[in-house]
Amino acid sequence: MKFNVNSFKEKLINGDMSRREFTAGLAAVGLTTVTTPFMSGQAKAAGDVNYFTWSGYDDEGFFTDYMAKYGGMPDTSFFGSEDEGLAKVRSGFKPTVGHPCVDTVGRWDRSGIVKGIDTSRLSNYADVWPGLKDMPGDSNAAGEKIFIPFDWGNSSVIVRTDLVDAADLEDPSWSILFNEKYAGRIAMYNAPVGAFAVAGLTLGMSPKEVFNPTDDQIAAMKALLAKQNPMVRFYWDAQSDAEQAIASGEVVASYAWNEAKVHLQDQGIPVEYLNPKEGILCWVCGMAMFNDEYGSGNEDAAYDMINSMLSKESGEYMINEWGYGHSNQTSFNSTTAAALDNLGLASPDDLFAQGVFFEDVPDDVNAKLQGAFDEVKAGF
Repeated sequence: MKFNVNSFKEKLINGDMSRREFTAGLAAVGLTTVTTPFMSGQAKAAGDVNYFTWSGYDDEGFFTDYMAKYGGMPDTSFFGSEDEGLAKVRSGFKPTVGHPCVDTVGRWDRSGIVKGIDTSRLSNYADVWPGLKDMPGDSNAAGEKIFIPFDWGNSSVIVRTDLVDAADLEDPSWSILFNEKYAGRIAMYNAPVGAFAVAGLTLGMSPKEVFNPTDDQIAAMKALLAKQNPMVRFYWDAQSDAEQAIASGEVVASYAWNEAKVHLQDQGIPVEYLNPKEGILCWVCGMAMFNDEYGSGNEDAAYDMINSMLSKESGEYMINEWGYGHSNQTSFNSTTAAALDNLGLASPDDLFAQGVFFEDVPDDVNAKLQGAFDEVKAGF
């Protein structure tokens, strides 16, 4: 699909743009980093904290306790990807707290920009889901926590229930995205790690193999994605493009995040969000603190900001207004079971136990996946 400038402007003005849509829009017009508050009408920055995050997370709903104590919002700066954020910090930009995902914070740690976080200084940490407290990549070599979980969700397949065979709904599988009977009506996320994870799971690979494959396994995953390539209607950067195509019937199955189901059902579109038998993909993002060499700001206020983001009230806001899961388990108590079920968040413990979490991909493997994915999309 072509980039729609008018649609981008309209969503930007109305405040209806997700961080992923904003990032994709910037890329489409040749821009990347944004390091000043954008799409924000917040109070003046307070507490001498700079929060380096994805666009859209400068939302007062996450900072209620912090604002009550400091009289305003922390300063906020944005990156388009964790790798872009890493490059910015290595080049001299000095924020206080960052917002990577657990599968990429290790890359920040290996680059020497983050430090350990003392969880005893976070009163709300006790309420974090146990399944999110000890994930691969959340600690450094010294055993110190370098990552505090905040928001989480799933990557799976959204399907038009009236346009796919009933058998494909009765036995949900990632393989629907490789089924030739849906050729020309499939959409995929334009991200190498996500695409290769789907291919690996479809091929029966274990999670460890999916995120640290051998060269032979990369070749097998690439072959499956190359077979899929002629069937793909488009690779999407903004999920709204996939949702629009699903709504029109142009696409019947697409890689998607949880909120796609809610957006489409709100339009009266008959869809289902699959729980693939090979394992649903789970992403978790959160907070990291920059060390004295690469960061700046008030450390006490930084801990207060993180604690505010971990609060029950922040979690309720995340679930009800954003449609994502939150790390504070008590925030789920005041959300209706029907609403949680509709978002695919009804049984977090089951998801944490059975889901496939994105993991840190070794730097050399990450480069190979990127190169292989570029070749797939080019038709090689």
